[in-house]
Amino acid sequence: MTRAELEEALAGVLAVSRGWALAQTRWNAAEADDVLQASVLKVLDGRARFAARSSFRTFVFGVIRQTARERRRRTLVRSLILLRPGASDEAAPRAAVADLAPDARLGSARESERLVAALAQLPARQREILHLVFYGELTIEEAARVAGVALGTARTHYARGKQRLRELLPDLAPAGAGDD
Repeated sequence: MTRAELEEALAGVLAVSRGWALAQTRWNAAEADDVLQASVLKVLDGRARFAARSSFRTFVFGVIRQTARERRRRTLVRSLILLRPGASDEAAPRAAVADLAPDARLGSARESERLVAALAQLPARQREILHLVFYGELTIEEAARVAGVALGTARTHYARGKQRLRELLPDLAPAGAGDD
């Protein structure tokens, strides 16, 4: 892929990538923006290379996930170092205020808040697979690759997550939602 092709492909995925970055950073908007920027830089400077073993979107989502993990790990190590006796309290990382503002595309703010609350009740893997499929617009197979699970496992998490959301939000489920 040439640099121009890479930039064009990235531009096509960035709109849905921010939502995935938000999910990977526990809805912290500032952190998500940092993770997204670092991920784009990794792709552009060649530290993350697209090998065409999956779709480009799947690749980018994987880079974002890995970058968010690296940042969490670094933050944890720093906070543990700062907890040592004699470490300065002033240097301790401050918890950023989580940006829980619902996505405008989800409908009314009230329904969005209910959906976010219902999603929070799901196990992490179900939440992750549902996010990748619905907001990341990945297939279940692609979501399985990004999440690092077997396809059957991803399908199970997808089905169970959807069913649990139907139970938690029966009035928001579209007509015929239980028919699939």
